[in-house]
Amino acid sequence: MKKNKEKLNQAAQEELVSPFKMVVRNFLRDKVALTGVILVGFVFLCCLILPVFFPIDSYYQDVTQANVAPGFGMLKAPEGLGTAAADLSVGSTFSVGVDADGNVYEWGTFPTEKLKKLPTNMGRIKDVSAGLDHVLALNEEGTLFTWGNDRMGLEAIPLELRSGEKIKQIYAGYQVSFALTEEGHLYNWGNSYLLDPKIPKDVQGEIVKFAVNTNLGMVLTKTGEILPLTQKSSAFTQIPAEIQGQVRDIALSDESMAAVLDDGSVQVWGSNVKGTLDVPGFDKKAISVEGGRYHFTLLMEDGTVETWGDDTFGQRNVPGFSGKIVKTTAGYYGSYAIDESGQVYGWGLKGYLFGTDAFGRDVFRRLLEGGRMSMTVGAIAVVISTLIGVLIGGISGYKGGKTDNLLMRFTEIVSSIPFLPFAIILSAILGNTISETQRILLIMMILGLLSWPGIARLVRGSVLAEREQEFVTAAKALGVNERGIVFRHIIPNIITVIIVNATLNFATCMLTESSLSFIGFGVQEPNATWGNMLTGAQNSQVIQEYWWRWVFPSLALGICTISINCVGDGLRDAIDPKSGER
Repeated sequence: MKKNKEKLNQAAQEELVSPFKMVVRNFLRDKVALTGVILVGFVFLCCLILPVFFPIDSYYQDVTQANVAPGFGMLKAPEGLGTAAADLSVGSTFSVGVDADGNVYEWGTFPTEKLKKLPTNMGRIKDVSAGLDHVLALNEEGTLFTWGNDRMGLEAIPLELRSGEKIKQIYAGYQVSFALTEEGHLYNWGNSYLLDPKIPKDVQGEIVKFAVNTNLGMVLTKTGEILPLTQKSSAFTQIPAEIQGQVRDIALSDESMAAVLDDGSVQVWGSNVKGTLDVPGFDKKAISVEGGRYHFTLLMEDGTVETWGDDTFGQRNVPGFSGKIVKTTAGYYGSYAIDESGQVYGWGLKGYLFGTDAFGRDVFRRLLEGGRMSMTVGAIAVVISTLIGVLIGGISGYKGGKTDNLLMRFTEIVSSIPFLPFAIILSAILGNTISETQRILLIMMILGLLSWPGIARLVRGSVLAEREQEFVTAAKALGVNERGIVFRHIIPNIITVIIVNATLNFATCMLTESSLSFIGFGVQEPNATWGNMLTGAQNSQVIQEYWWRWVFPSLALGICTISINCVGDGLRDAIDPKSGER
């Protein structure tokens, strides 16, 4: 008896609940649909909020960072080296170090597996330099060793450097290598097409230090003068005349040059890209300077470190030091400092959460931007198709007769148009005659204008059923016009059906946009969508070796569309609980 009373009380309560509350209650009981809402909401908020903290430059490219695997170990020195370092060097995505006993250590993400194969019997190494994908090392006997990329003549060490002439400075760069002897002679080998320095004969034998970037080289002579190793005029070659003869140290970034003078002051010139000319104010004397791609690092007389330039990857985020710094090094997007006890400190680019693509772009940042683009295109297309479908379906269902027949025949004509071939042909015809923004708007319009027939038929059928109800007859008797009856009385009664259809259509529009972008007829590079991020996955090498380039975009797209479909199914079951029984 008690159970029967509880059932009766529950039934009585349900009779008092409004239809909207009943739908909400039924939806909340569906755990699959709730999970879908949480996942879609999470992805949406990530794509909306996180780009504020992780901004992206759509036109950014850097081949030195191409196809870097996910991880944050680029600047994490091994334990054996971390407290006994003698020398360090920053490569493109990896680093090399030498301890006090001359042992070599490597860490980070290696562009080629050959970098892991160190030459045997190198002896005690005293100096190392890491480049794009190769390493140059010098032992105490003055012998050079190189490993990693062995193309472009990088393994062909000049005979002059094998004859016993003592080497003072080495450098491994972008497909090139340099070595300076104690007698002041500079030698280079490797890819001469990228960097072919012109070393005047009267300069050979007078060089005390050199600096190289991806474009040119500069040398410092015994008289304290800076000379360019090129005959072409550029911002680098416009050396301030007043500093000639007073230079102690030099360094190059990709866009500017820095020099430390005898009085400890710093002079910079070149192009002010990413703040490389914005030297911070300091009242201490500088000893030496090192340059990365877009940043500089100074070692001061009191053992502190100053840095300026690009801070995209935290290159200016100098850590706290427990001891006096005796040596610094910088390269690409990272810097290191070694204190008097051999402790290593690293700052700058530590790695990428989701890796990088073939152009060196951060997959995580592009995933956020691509999600925002894909969702925007899908949402606007759904709004367009829903408005058109409700308008045509509502009028057709209420009017009936010839109007209904005419509108339904028009609906069948539109639905018979094959979307993908139509979009591909239109994109091919327009080609480069429209901007990328116009192309994105065109995709939204095409998706919206060709996907409304389904919802139009659904609305028509629902209106046909609703127009025979008593409230419609009452509205007519009160003199309400036909537009008011359709859009103020009938449509609100079938709004839940429209919402369910629009939700399911949203996932379809996202998949369609991604399909177009995947085959190259949707949103074009450099703008990111989940579809065009998957374009490179057609390559078997990408699938096997660079899995992160297709796994993360496909996971995001799959999770988002499946979750939206689960939400749509949950709404349908909540509105009509008996739908699952049919």
